[in-house]
Amino acid sequence: MSAPTIQVGEGGKVSGHGLALAGVSVEQDAAYWEWHLEMPDDGSLGEVQFGVSTRKDSKFYAALEANEENEEDGTALMKVIPDIKGGDVVGVAVQQADLPMIQFLLNGEPLHDLAINRFRGTVYPSIHLPDGVTAKVVFNEDDFTEMSPHARFGPLMVSRGII
Repeated sequence: MSAPTIQVGEGGKVSGHGLALAGVSVEQDAAYWEWHLEMPDDGSLGEVQFGVSTRKDSKFYAALEANEENEEDGTALMKVIPDIKGGDVVGVAVQQADLPMIQFLLNGEPLHDLAINRFRGTVYPSIHLPDGVTAKVVFNEDDFTEMSPHARFGPLMVSRGII
């Protein structure tokens, strides 16, 4: 569940401010998706955070709003990508098999210094937006504008129960 200040539009467009989570968890061993950024009216994107987050509920957001000093704001598995601008594409590659890891790419170039190692649990693709920024999440491989960092990183798929 995303923050109540987040608006989700058609085609995966997300705007508002706060934490936005996709409605599908990362279940496969290696997954890749992209965030396409749009330039706000004032020309500044501010600090946008990308990555994954654990599931949140309305109680989490109410507690967060009531206590500004809360250390757990849902962004522990997210990173600010420096020097982004409108039109940029941020790729997120999540590997859960051998060494759980989150990798970030800016316009197809790996950002090795920002990688996050060793995480656990069920996670959801996430973005933390400042006011005025709009981003579009892309899960469909045909709509990717960049290549994933390795062939094993396929597009995020909706998991299905076998039983």
